[in-house]
Order: sequence, then structure tokens, then C-alpha cells
Amino acid sequence: MAEDNKKSQGSIPTGKVQRAARFARTGVNIGKNYVKHYAKKAIDPSRTREELDKDNAKDIYGTLSELKGSALKVAQMMSMSEGVLPAAYSEQFKMSQYSAPPLSLPLVVKTFQKTLGKTPFDIFDTFSKEAVNAASIGQVHSATIGEQKFAVKVQYPGVADSIDSDLRMVRPFAVQLLGLSQRELDLYMNEVGDMLKAETDYGLELRRSKQIAEACKHIENTIFPNYYEDYSSNRILTMDWLSGYHLNDFLEKNPSQEVRNKIGQALWDFYDYQMHVLNEVHADPHPGNFLMREDGTVGIIDFGCVKVIPKDYYKVHFRAIDPSLLTDEAKMITAFENLGFIKESDTPEQREFFTGVFREMLELTTKPFQSDFFDFGEKAYFERLYAFGEKLSSLDELRKSKEARGSQHSLYLNRAYFGLYFLLHELKAQVHTHTAWKDED
Repeated sequence: MAEDNKKSQGSIPTGKVQRAARFARTGVNIGKNYVKHYAKKAIDPSRTREELDKDNAKDIYGTLSELKGSALKVAQMMSMSEGVLPAAYSEQFKMSQYSAPPLSLPLVVKTFQKTLGKTPFDIFDTFSKEAVNAASIGQVHSATIGEQKFAVKVQYPGVADSIDSDLRMVRPFAVQLLGLSQRELDLYMNEVGDMLKAETDYGLELRRSKQIAEACKHIENTIFPNYYEDYSSNRILTMDWLSGYHLNDFLEKNPSQEVRNKIGQALWDFYDYQMHVLNEVHADPHPGNFLMREDGTVGIIDFGCVKVIPKDYYKVHFRAIDPSLLTDEAKMITAFENLGFIKESDTPEQREFFTGVFREMLELTTKPFQSDFFDFGEKAYFERLYAFGEKLSSLDELRKSKEARGSQHSLYLNRAYFGLYFLLHELKAQVHTHTAWKDED
């Protein structure tokens, strides 16, 4: 893990009024950016939105970084939706995949005293005074006892208590940036809130981490840390320190295609096994949660965000990866109805329109499953995928639909798959795309 030398943050606004005021100040700044943009455009009509997007992205990310928690987590999620956000936002928000301004040591010590009754210096022989990584929900410190090295994750204060209010305040940004309708937001916001609340429960994460690591330890080239209950609490999580590199640092070492393929296959096998055997999945596949090594192994961390797949929904969702769906119109329509893509209340014209849109989506997103082997380095495929994402976000028919299309359960499953696709694409990995899925009635 690479150390992060960002200037530390001495406090986090934790009260609803404080956090609302920070969001409001950002809204004022965005308004000023629009005024400035249109004033310049009046003088130079050829001016594009690029400068406006950059200014707005900087202001929004600055606010989310300061507030941390669910607000910053939303930026992290959006940064993985290539082709949906304008480039300026996507690039700025990608910073949240790896790091954010860390908290100062006194706040870290206070969390230890409050939840474990001791300071970190009472528990460990050594404890890094500065965070080595800082992200949306918490930050990581290194520690040792004798020769053993640990990674200690410390949750930011106030994060768990501010989720509901933060999500209400972030709604206007989601509407503006993602082009989501209010109905779509209503469908997904409860799911996001429930998952974020689970993610702030480090006791739950400890149990899930142990269970999933034990269940997946047989998967070739994957490595999982051990977790330590005695040094953990509901706001602190201690595990083995895993060596390795985050994606960008790993790629800078110019790994061979063989090594890229080994890591890519390990990631594919890991996700496939979780989806279809465990029916619960590591649903936070951003690059900061994977530590890649030059021998082709990959360390996997952070099981805070785990999507448990309901049995009934599993059958509905994964029938959509069946290649025969694309050649069997009746079977495809039934699948779309079960997934909530097509509604009983749709007019014939709407049914025809949405069938066409979701057929195209199905053809694109399931392409890796349509053969035994797939080259995720194929640039043309991802260009089509990103272009379709842009098209989807701009369709008035979707934005003005009286009903949300899809299921809340699809949000984190799609996030897992598209996050996996992104990782494999960056690796340019060539993968055997077998799947353990079985269409059982």
C-alpha cells in the first residue's frame, strides 16, 4: 500500500445543519460558476461547457471530500460509470477511488478510546500517526505487534448517523449529473441507504470478511487477509497487512500479458463464485480494494459493501445472461417483464420502444458471456458500451417514464459487474468467461 501524504483534516462536519450548510455553499458556488460561464460565452459564443464542468466538478468533489461518508461514496460510485458523467466530473471523482484528505491523529485516537477503551498506542507496538490510505467511509493506518504487520481501518466520526440526511441532500446533484428521474431515485435511494448503513457496521464487515474469505480461499491466485476481533470494534477493523499495488501503480510496472491474464482470471473467478454459489457478492469493486502483485496474484480487501442476492431475484436477473435470449423473442419479452424493464401499463408503442432499448443493452452487456473466452482489452467494445451509457442517460422516454424501469436489486449487481469489467479492461486481460450460473426453476 502506498502512503498518502495529503494534508490531514482536523474535523468533519457531523451535524445535519453543518452538513446542509456545506451543501448549500456548494450550490451557491455552482450558481456563480454558471454566471461566470454564460458571461464569458456572451463574449465568446464558441466557448464550450468544459470549463464550467471542471469548475463545478472541483467544487462538488471538494464538498464531498470534506464531508466524507455517504456523500463521498456516491461520488465514488458515479466515477465508475464511464460514459455517464461528463469527463471533467469522471476524472475528478476518480480521486475518491483511491484517496481523500485523511483525518488528523487526535480524532483517530478518540475513536479508539471511545470504542475499544484504549489508544492505538496501548494496543500496538507501533501505529502510523498518518493514514496510509483515506477513502469515503474510513481511513487505514499501519500497525505492528512484534514482527506482525496490520492494516487498521478507522471509521470517520458521524458517518453512520448522517447517511439518510446526506442522501437527501445529494439527490439534486444526482438528478443534475446523472439525468436520473425522481422515480428512479426513489427506486434506488433506499437500497443505497441500506447498503451504506451496513457498510458502516464494522462488526458486520468483520463477520462477512471472515465468511467470504474462507469460502473463496480455494480460488486460484486470490489472497485474503486474516481479521482480528480483539483489535476491532463497530468503528475499527483490524486485519493482516497485504502487500501489493493498486491498479494504476501496478500498470506502471508494465506487467506481462500472462500476469495480466492471471489476475484478470482470478478476479473473474472470484466474482462468478460469489454470484452463483454464495449468492452474495463484494459489491464495491473499485480499484482501491484490490492489491495486485507481479507474480499474478491479487489481494482482496474491504467486504463492507456486500450485496445479498434474494433467491427469487437471482433467477430473474441471471436468466438475462442466457445467450439464447437474443434469438427467442418470446423468452426475451418474458425476461424483460420479470426484470421490470417492460410494464403492464405500457402502451404498444412503449413496449416496442423499451424492448428495442433493452435488447441493445442486453446484447452489449452480456457479450462476454456469449463465448468461452473474452478479450477485455478490446477497445471497440468498451467504446460501444460507454456510448450506449450516454445514449441511455439522454433518453427522454426513460426520464419521463411514469414508472422506474428495473429493480432496486439490480443496482449493486450491475455495479459489481461493471466494476469488474472496468478492472479487466484496464488490465487488458484475456479471460475464460465460464460461469457457474444454472437456470433452475
